[in-house]
Amino acid sequence: MKTNQSLLIAALAALPLAIASANAQAQSYEMVIATQIPEDMSNNEIYPALMHFKNLVEARTDGDLEITIFGGGQLGSEVENGSEVQGGRTLQSTIITAGAMSSFYEDYQMVTAPFLFTNWRQAWTFFDSEWFADFMSGTIEAANMRYLGTFDDGGGFVAFTNNVHLIKTVEDLEGLNIRTEENPAHVAIMRSLGASATPLPWGELITALETGLADGQFNAPVLNTTFNFDAVTDYTTLTGHVYNSAPWVVSESWYQSLPEDYQQVLISSAREAIQLSHGMSGALATTSWVESCERFVECYLMPDSERERMADIARPAWQTWIVDDFGMDETRVQGLLDEVARVGQQVADDDYRIYGQ
Repeated sequence: MKTNQSLLIAALAALPLAIASANAQAQSYEMVIATQIPEDMSNNEIYPALMHFKNLVEARTDGDLEITIFGGGQLGSEVENGSEVQGGRTLQSTIITAGAMSSFYEDYQMVTAPFLFTNWRQAWTFFDSEWFADFMSGTIEAANMRYLGTFDDGGGFVAFTNNVHLIKTVEDLEGLNIRTEENPAHVAIMRSLGASATPLPWGELITALETGLADGQFNAPVLNTTFNFDAVTDYTTLTGHVYNSAPWVVSESWYQSLPEDYQQVLISSAREAIQLSHGMSGALATTSWVESCERFVECYLMPDSERERMADIARPAWQTWIVDDFGMDETRVQGLLDEVARVGQQVADDDYRIYGQ
């Protein structure tokens, strides 16, 4: 009896250690994701997609791969986050907008081409394609980052806002002083269209518009309404001359440390999250454009014919800049432009073949 009691006491004494050991084994891997996007399920498409990704991965690995998301820039700037992801120790993944992405992978500057896409389905099909995944595979060697997919940045297509007059034609840009991101591609585009460009950081934008340092700016409609640009500018025109995008990357060295079945879970879950974001992006952008027309003094949706006129002016100037000034290979640039055009035509042809005949 005493022997049995001794065994029972020993077993009970060991129980806390067994529970602690089991808990320690419950989570073998952690993936920390940082983004500048606010932790809000309704005003952007990226955070809801990341939450869906978290749910998928944790369910599919029975909690063994835990996902932690830090939004709103809690872990630093985009460039700081990207540098941390390269190491893969404290931060394993992040979303980086086009300008910052180009500092890690120069080839991404090609995606800043003006009037690159004519509609969302062309953009989403291109970004989700094997061609583009192969194009982005260079991030592994260049930056120790593996590409997972591309989110729209604020809905993708941008709209001008300004204080002088409504922009209806390319001639209406003549003489306007437009604030741009600190991105030389955007400066080259504005100058080619007859406007002057004032590159300023985001934090100085509202003051520049209030004081007249800049006549206008361009951002996605969801940003124009979220940050109340109607309070400092009167007119808005949806031109879509730039498509803002935000690649999602993960540390390559950390990714390679995962078991193969977890790698498959991560990839399939990321791809589903990207697909979820597409529809929400379009819905938010459309809602924000409708709201823009209610809040600004005047709004204007630029027709395709005028967009094509602007593209015929801006694109050659941009190509000269990216080849001669930025130093990008001309053949590689043209290859991307040709693939985008091919995808757009293929989408249109397939739609009519499947549904229209």
